[in-house]
Amino acid sequence: MSHTDDHSGSRRDFLYYATAGTGIVATGAAVWPLVNQMNASADVRALSSILVDVSDLEVGTQLTVKWRGKPVFIRRRDETDIKLARETPLEDLVDTESRNKNKPDTDASDQNRTLDENGEWLVMIGVCTHLGCVPLGGASGDFGGWFCPCHGSHYDSAGRIRKGPAPRNLDVPVSAWFDDTTIKLG
Repeated sequence: MSHTDDHSGSRRDFLYYATAGTGIVATGAAVWPLVNQMNASADVRALSSILVDVSDLEVGTQLTVKWRGKPVFIRRRDETDIKLARETPLEDLVDTESRNKNKPDTDASDQNRTLDENGEWLVMIGVCTHLGCVPLGGASGDFGGWFCPCHGSHYDSAGRIRKGPAPRNLDVPVSAWFDDTTIKLG
């Protein structure tokens, strides 16, 4: 028996392992770009949640911010807005669901749509539920809330549809107080 015959099995094994290893690395290198493209891009990840400073927002005014490509209305309501919204009977509403992601499966009472218990802060996606227009704020419309001039939908001071073709209340996104003067969306 020669010296080369003694090592031929180990050489063959090495070639098998080296070939298999190279094949695995090549397959991984080919598959990784396909898997990686399914991850969210950096700009999408950055906008998944935002912090909004509301320290300068006066009572009775509204701030509009852009989040996930949509306008978000943040309204600091006055006593008149709160009273109008809380005195509205649920049977007078077109949509009786809160549409609040923070309080799912609740009725459309004003308490179920606001960010705080006393009803001063209201946060909503500013997109009309009829055809996706942006309603005008500033107590416009017949019910002291928002009015969509495109097709005539009227929302009250709690963002609930009261008149017009819109089928649903304005949606309330996931939101919470981050600190005393900052609201976190998402």
